[in-house]
Amino acid sequence: MKIVTWNVNSVRVRHDRLLAFVQRFEPDVLCLQELKCVDDQFPRDALRSKGYSTALFGQKTYNGVAVISRGEIQSIRRTFEDGADDPQSRFIVVETLGVRVASAYIPNGSEVGSDKWRYKLDWLTRLRAWLASNVRPDDSFALCGDYNIAPDDRDVKNPSEWADTTLCHEDVRAHFRALEAAGFVDTVRRFHPDGGPLTWWDYRAGGFAKDNGLRIDHVLATAPLARRAVAATVDRDERKGEGASDHAPVIVTFE
Repeated sequence: MKIVTWNVNSVRVRHDRLLAFVQRFEPDVLCLQELKCVDDQFPRDALRSKGYSTALFGQKTYNGVAVISRGEIQSIRRTFEDGADDPQSRFIVVETLGVRVASAYIPNGSEVGSDKWRYKLDWLTRLRAWLASNVRPDDSFALCGDYNIAPDDRDVKNPSEWADTTLCHEDVRAHFRALEAAGFVDTVRRFHPDGGPLTWWDYRAGGFAKDNGLRIDHVLATAPLARRAVAATVDRDERKGEGASDHAPVIVTFE
């Protein structure tokens, strides 16, 4: 089983790339973030013709998440359902192919100390509360997405450039470590203990050409699912060429 997470950075802009990626890799489950479209603008029919079901939580212009699966999708839940007044479409979880999978788009945070930074920290607290209430240690569950967190300096090409930014600040790294302490396994780290592979490169200043990037896209899994992981890679080719997203897909293969 291949589970993939990819911040596509606008489905409408990346429409042809998305369909070509699905054709090339044939993922069993594909989690997308930053759709930047409402549900009826998503290429659901084109994906259905390739054998995929889709669960969506879109938003006009910003955000938006989806889970695409070769199997039937069941038990779709959108948002944390925690009573918070939050209009942003950033979280969806489904059951499919014998596992539960969430696609999450964690806020960037903009600048440390800003309102967006406080929203990011609050959102991470809400995420952890939802996981604690809804995921058991013996579940087969994967939390996939653009976390906007580089877990430590091994995941940053030039750590000094990113020190204390919203992607590398100790406060968000502490949330990531708390997820691991709660039993969620960083499946990519298992196969790349020395750091990387990088998943995001800024469009500005030739970030990709210089390989000046960070690993901020992750597939965290509960222990029963993580034990079945046999490979984890990043499709750097998808970051190349005209019209590429600034993120590359993360591909984790499970027995």
